[in-house]
Amino acid sequence: MKIVADNTVPYLKGVAEPIADVKYLNSNEFTPSTIHDADALIVRSIDKCTRELLEGSRVRLITTATIGFDHIDIKYCDEAGITWKNAPGCNAVSVAQYVLSSLITIGLRRNEPLEGKTFGIVGVGHVGKELEKLCASYGMHVLRNDPPRAEKEGEAGFVSLDTIAEEADIISFHTPLTKEGRFATRHLANEAFFNQTRKKPWFVNASRGAVHDTPALVNALKSGKISEAVIDCWENEPAIDRELISLAAIATPHIAGFSADGKANGTRTCLENIERFFGLKIEKMKEVVPPVPADPVIDLDNVTEHRIEHAIFRSFDPLAVDKALRETPDKFEWFRSNYNHPREFTAYTIKNATAEERSLFYKLGFK
Repeated sequence: MKIVADNTVPYLKGVAEPIADVKYLNSNEFTPSTIHDADALIVRSIDKCTRELLEGSRVRLITTATIGFDHIDIKYCDEAGITWKNAPGCNAVSVAQYVLSSLITIGLRRNEPLEGKTFGIVGVGHVGKELEKLCASYGMHVLRNDPPRAEKEGEAGFVSLDTIAEEADIISFHTPLTKEGRFATRHLANEAFFNQTRKKPWFVNASRGAVHDTPALVNALKSGKISEAVIDCWENEPAIDRELISLAAIATPHIAGFSADGKANGTRTCLENIERFFGLKIEKMKEVVPPVPADPVIDLDNVTEHRIEHAIFRSFDPLAVDKALRETPDKFEWFRSNYNHPREFTAYTIKNATAEERSLFYKLGFK
């Protein structure tokens, strides 16, 4: 059996070798000739699995270590009998923690507590559910918008996008990118949406870049309809809009889901897909684990203020990567490929927390 894998998929090398001949390639090395005799591909979102790449190959399975799958030509795969699998939910916790850390950063700068704010989540799937738990734990009132879920489950517990625009202090988008159909999400955050905002909300896109209309968002920021923006996903990546970078409160190179934990989850899911599809057992699966943090204990004994926030920033502080992207936006893909993947809250143990703090730490996922 032959597997061709993107060489930047973490924690993979050496794990599948006992059951397969594994060839590792850079993204630009995925060509019809290099994948021609592969039985399976392990890819990331930068690896475009098109008809041109796949036609005439013996590939039977494509498994991507990502939630998104818009880099796979699923129509052609279905026609050609190629099974494709994504990794839903693998980095949901990572994205949710990215959003919370970013909002805390803005809140501290503005001297505005998050507690009591109305938080609108557009798209309540894997990520949206995790974000809802974190924000509710932090004392925010959560509004949920998810038309496909509302249609399937009933309207109770969901609100319209208009309600989100009119009532939310913070609006965070977590939808897939779909261009057609009743629930199309391309440019869901458009000029009409921004014109409906009533409370000058903070805007977050950590889903897909084209979920927002860039000129419309730039105009909304300039006019004050949106007061703050956290942008991790951009239209036309890696050629991202320089004006939007300058206007955003936090600008990052599509790394919200790039925790070490999320990466390990994605890799593990790919291997599980190979096991199921080919009827194999990968004994070394247990080796797909993220590294322990350099300092996994957070002692609050000498921390006098913003103690919860101090612990959260030990896991992930958005300002460092924000600063790097602003200085050299042309290195967008380099930052993604050379990112120092942080560990999620669960990798850290808190010492010397008060009883009240301890309750919140547990809800957030700390030990």
